[in-house]
Amino acid sequence: MLNNDQALERAADAVARARRAGADAADAVFSADRSLSVSVRMGALEDVERSEAEELDLRVFVGKRSASVSTSDLSSDAIYTLVERVVAMAREAPEDQWAGLAPQDRLMHGAPPNLDLDDGAEVEPAALKVRALAAEEAARGVAGVTNSEGAGAGASRVQLALVTSHGFHGAYAQSSHGISASVLAGSGGAMERDHAHHSARHAAMLDSPEAIGRLAGERAVARLNPRKIASGAMPVVFDRRVSSGLLGHLMGAISGAAITRKTSFLLDALGTQIFAPGVTIWDDPHRPRGMRSRAFDGEGLPVSRMQIVREGMLETWLLESAAARQLGLEPTGHATRGGGGAPGVSPSNLYMEAGHVPAETLIGEIEHGLYVFELIGQGVNGVTGDYSRGAAGFLIEKGELTVPVSEVTIASNLKDMFLALTPANDLEFRYGINAPTVRIDGMTIAGA
Repeated sequence: MLNNDQALERAADAVARARRAGADAADAVFSADRSLSVSVRMGALEDVERSEAEELDLRVFVGKRSASVSTSDLSSDAIYTLVERVVAMAREAPEDQWAGLAPQDRLMHGAPPNLDLDDGAEVEPAALKVRALAAEEAARGVAGVTNSEGAGAGASRVQLALVTSHGFHGAYAQSSHGISASVLAGSGGAMERDHAHHSARHAAMLDSPEAIGRLAGERAVARLNPRKIASGAMPVVFDRRVSSGLLGHLMGAISGAAITRKTSFLLDALGTQIFAPGVTIWDDPHRPRGMRSRAFDGEGLPVSRMQIVREGMLETWLLESAAARQLGLEPTGHATRGGGGAPGVSPSNLYMEAGHVPAETLIGEIEHGLYVFELIGQGVNGVTGDYSRGAAGFLIEKGELTVPVSEVTIASNLKDMFLALTPANDLEFRYGINAPTVRIDGMTIAGA
């Protein structure tokens, strides 16, 4: 696999060719990906997959016109043809007054920070098979588990490089390791399914296969014999498995594209109270070994820890350069690239600060409510904020989790949900987006 210097050389060559072909400006992203995964089922090896891929994404500008292409054919002749074609495409593209590279005076200079994202491990299929088998065996060993959908283990390494024609060049590598298991409990028409997984940048940070397997089995058994509940308004508690999804809806609503197109339910919310005063949300791209850590953004701008929401107040949009120009603001270092085309935006390691109340207290104060650990469907309207999704979880009665519940729909509006949200104190950093258990009062439940 290529090192940083070699990856930078690939990207820089494409940019230089584009300039010679007549582009006024250009940037290129080079990525090299190597991955290996093993899956097992019922104690036997089911599949081994290995892949290696290299890709070049090239964007060129001719005046205010631009075009982008991607290729996995990195031969010199193919790059020559590609460059000629994309420059010709740009000359025929419509003008966009907001298009262009990131502001030159904002570019990151110097060596990128060392975020320890690459453990350099060379994992063999035999080792992954051992992990997968151990996870499935632990899951099947849970009393009540009757069948398995399998378990898997994987490892990957990605090398990334970005070069722009106006002075930025940067590269870094990141590794990833994962374990998962999925099993069924019960029999006949009363079977229930659940799973567990964990990913980490370093293999040494992974939960043990046995812990992942046991968790998958216990979750499946806990879902047995679900019942429906009567419809009505009641408090809903979101387990950490699903609470982070609320942050995802927030990010979509404050992205530059949603704001410039006026398609966000938070269109006029910048600088206003959108959560209760006890809610603060951070984006931290420099978290060591973080699942979404990055040394710079997709346009070569520096990144830094940032408060998205401070004590309930919305502090910023997520802006790449084009949206920032259109809004008369500065880019925020959230640009992302991938698969060609203009940059989009995305948070890095996003999280909601832990609250001050234990999850048990949030639940214990509820006379009649719903604890949700699974959400189904995509019933969220980003323009209006209307929220309606299928859900499964547990009934809360007199402050206790009692019977499993399925086939219900929870509904409200995200504006109301955000303002009514109370975070517990049980935040864990396990994924790219993390939130503690949260309670939202007054949601509408459609049950039996």
